[in-house]
Amino acid sequence: MENWDLIIVGAGAAGLTAGIYGVRSGLKTLIIEEKMAGGRAADAPVIENYPGFERISGSELMQKMVAQCRGLGVVINEFENAVALDLKSEEKVVKTNKGIYRTKAVIIASGTSYRELGVPGEKEFRGRGVSYCGVCDGPLFKGKRVMVVGGGNAAVITALYLAELVSEVKIVHRRNAFRAEEALVKALMGKNNIEVLWNTELKEIKGEKLVNKAVLADVQTGEIRELSIDGVFVQVGETPNSQIAKEASVEVDEHGYIKVDVRQRTNIPGVYAAGDVTNHPVKQVGTAVGQGITAALEAYGFIRRPYYYGQ
Repeated sequence: MENWDLIIVGAGAAGLTAGIYGVRSGLKTLIIEEKMAGGRAADAPVIENYPGFERISGSELMQKMVAQCRGLGVVINEFENAVALDLKSEEKVVKTNKGIYRTKAVIIASGTSYRELGVPGEKEFRGRGVSYCGVCDGPLFKGKRVMVVGGGNAAVITALYLAELVSEVKIVHRRNAFRAEEALVKALMGKNNIEVLWNTELKEIKGEKLVNKAVLADVQTGEIRELSIDGVFVQVGETPNSQIAKEASVEVDEHGYIKVDVRQRTNIPGVYAAGDVTNHPVKQVGTAVGQGITAALEAYGFIRRPYYYGQ
């Protein structure tokens, strides 16, 4: 059983930032990540609102964070899944599919997962025409017809990215206005191969070996129609990866997001949360970075208890 000062669950923007500040504070720091380091931000085709970078891909930005983190001495265990937390005593225990670790403090930065629509055909055709990541799968649809479902920033960014690869993009949105930033909407309206299907819901995804049709419904009239399509990109939000935290008695809200105060503290002393898994209303790389900083410095104060640290 390995001993650490600080263990961070999740290597997205929040977790990597917490790692940087943890090790710079003198804490022996481990990050556990079930996939590749980078988190959901690495899937973003382009990021235009992160200070210091007018335009950068999500993967490049996160690669820079990972390199900085490792360069400072943070240990990042990729492809290792945290399966249980024991947070009852002063010494915390993190169990993974590969080992058991003791630590003085824990930061949960496990992020979110793509939310599914729950319509017929979605699970059956996942990986065979249904995707949740434009950057990951967009190149597979060059010259084809695709559909993006959603109306927020992620949906519009994905549509803009795909428009450079495919022949046509249909955006299916159940309302009559986007929730996305105005700058993104303006860019979208300037694309000739993007069409927005307002007040429309995706009801079913059909196909044989691959997706070839989508069943749509007009939310105002109830009219049903079929549309020939080669791919469906679902961009309808996310669900928090908070299950193991909840099982360890960390408080979550009605939507499953971990409750934190302004210092990123949970209801359990020595346990903090940062990034998209928390109940902070703004889910952005910038806010995740800020929360990661706060959580790491609070963990340092909890462990080392300098004169300025307050309960």
